[in-house]
Amino acid sequence: AISDRHPYMFTVGEDKMVKCWDLEQNKVIRHYHGHLSGVYTCAMHPTLDIVCTAGRDSAVRVWDIRSKAQIFCLAGHKETIGSLATQAVDPQIISGSHDTTCRLWDLAAGKSYATLTHHKKGIRGLCLHPSKYLFATGAADHIKQWKCPEGTFMKNVDCNHTIINCLAVNHDDVMVAATDSGQFHYFDWKTGYNFHTEGTRVQPGSLEAEAAIYAMTFDKTGTRLISCEADKTIKIWKEDEDATPQTHPVDYKPAAPGSEKRW
Repeated sequence: AISDRHPYMFTVGEDKMVKCWDLEQNKVIRHYHGHLSGVYTCAMHPTLDIVCTAGRDSAVRVWDIRSKAQIFCLAGHKETIGSLATQAVDPQIISGSHDTTCRLWDLAAGKSYATLTHHKKGIRGLCLHPSKYLFATGAADHIKQWKCPEGTFMKNVDCNHTIINCLAVNHDDVMVAATDSGQFHYFDWKTGYNFHTEGTRVQPGSLEAEAAIYAMTFDKTGTRLISCEADKTIKIWKEDEDATPQTHPVDYKPAAPGSEKRW
């Protein structure tokens, strides 16, 4: 996670360590101690000087950046937490866990105020819409869209029961789901239509099993997609400038009203 207001970057790892790097000096300046097991995800709060981390010890820990003190240990999940998101408005912290639940946290009270139990598989992917008051969670059963602040269920997006590792969405309502088998699925946020699917480019010399995509995000412009993959590469993707309605036809057939599943 990179801070918008300070020249700081935060990294987490299997060694239980949370490190703060000064990007001007290119060195570690702070360590945050407290996790009992591997740390898998972290997120910077956009307006407060706090960083949230979570991992295999099933707790979301909220840290004061400057003092290195742990402000909260948000407990409630039963399994590994695989994804975190923070925003300036409630819910300020959203966590997705392998126990199939997504929790919305009240940062002022330091406790969960909503638990979303719609998923049947562990949640690995989580993304906030950059302009709408909505977020999406991704698991092997479905991608689900939710409305803040209550966590009202909006709709399912079918992902053909592939294992989704991460999600990203940009201002143009393009949502991308990256899978454990090395596929990028591009969806229209409003309709949930999968308008394009593409496999990753194999790094020469890597194994076939190393095609998984572990993390991805859009850059600030929303036109470049950056992915981190199992073959130890970071790839940057851009829109195909030569694509036309003839080369990439849209075959969208909306579902009949009332036929959509609500679970």
